[in-house]
Amino acid sequence: MASDFAGSMILDTALSVSGLTDYLRLLLENDEQLRQVWIVGEVSSANNHRSGLFFTLQDPDGTAAIKCVVWSGQIAKLAQLPVAGEQIIVLGSIRLYPQRGEYQLTVWQALPAGLGLQALRYQQLKNRLLAEGLFDPQRKRSLPIHPQTIAVVTSPTAAAWGDIQKTLKHRYPGLQVLFSPATVQGEQAPESIVKAIARVERDGRAQVLILSRGGGAVEELACFNDERVVRAVADCSIPVVTGIGHQRDESLVDLVADVCVHTPTAAAETVVPSLAELYNLHRQRVAALHEVLLYSQTSAENDLQRLRQRLLNLRLDKQLQQEAQKLTWQRQQLLQLTLGRSQQAKQHLQLLREKLISLDPKAVLQRGYAVVRQENGAIARTAAELAVGDELLIQLSQGEVKVKVI
Repeated sequence: MASDFAGSMILDTALSVSGLTDYLRLLLENDEQLRQVWIVGEVSSANNHRSGLFFTLQDPDGTAAIKCVVWSGQIAKLAQLPVAGEQIIVLGSIRLYPQRGEYQLTVWQALPAGLGLQALRYQQLKNRLLAEGLFDPQRKRSLPIHPQTIAVVTSPTAAAWGDIQKTLKHRYPGLQVLFSPATVQGEQAPESIVKAIARVERDGRAQVLILSRGGGAVEELACFNDERVVRAVADCSIPVVTGIGHQRDESLVDLVADVCVHTPTAAAETVVPSLAELYNLHRQRVAALHEVLLYSQTSAENDLQRLRQRLLNLRLDKQLQQEAQKLTWQRQQLLQLTLGRSQQAKQHLQLLREKLISLDPKAVLQRGYAVVRQENGAIARTAAELAVGDELLIQLSQGEVKVKVI
């Protein structure tokens, strides 16, 4: 009887399988941490299905594993597709399935882990800055041809600073170099570089800026992909030349800089010309100018000689002599013609003078004639025109007299 009673008590308190799984489901699905959880692991298997992508995520040492699913409508939104053997980071929520007695992670997003995650962040930032136009070639500024003052941002302990100093001194002695030290590796590097660039801008003397570092591992160059550093270079008021020291990949700072080279030495060679090369170019130009002038002089002398020969062939002296003789003959003809016409004019003038003298009324009066005028001034031509008592004016060759007709 006691055993039957005990069995009855156990049966009354025992949970069904569904009751237990429901309890566990409520515990898992209502847990705030498990509703949205990030999990990193290695994909051990992956199978595509019409309803979705099913895969298993496990720790690299194989001590634990969890089944995962990405439903078909979510696959296109994944940044990284789960592939067997690769490490990924997934975001999802825990779901429990009572029929199978299993729990599973419903995945919403998958990202590459480790270096893959860094590459993804790099690409996302690059795309965003590219959309803003920070990498456009039109933004690139030309470097000054002969800068008098340049600024250098790098670590004071790095070999890059020594290489830059040596190169600048060798290529362009007398150049003023402003050094703005910065940490170029580690977590503090981005802020340090931004402050170093700001110091250069506040100073206001530099005409171009070199941002440099002497190479290193990819992770050591992460500061040059930091958004703060990229924007500081993009917003800099003077042209920026980068010489980060890595050959394979361009950093975001390289893409936004006005000029990008691969070494600190190349950066120093880019910002200033070589005085020795300039002197050689000057000598070459002087030699070329001398040759041009010599050629021009020789060519001019040859042209002058050809013109002299043409003058001799044309016998211009003889032509000039003939023209002079022709002008002399024409002058003589013109003088003769002028004299002849002048003589004719004098003779004609004399005839006119004599005719005028003969027609002059005074000359007639001098011969004893007189002019009789009536009171109205009219000349009396006949006696019939006169009456007794008329007063007349008689003009003689010398003087006038008044008479009265009686």
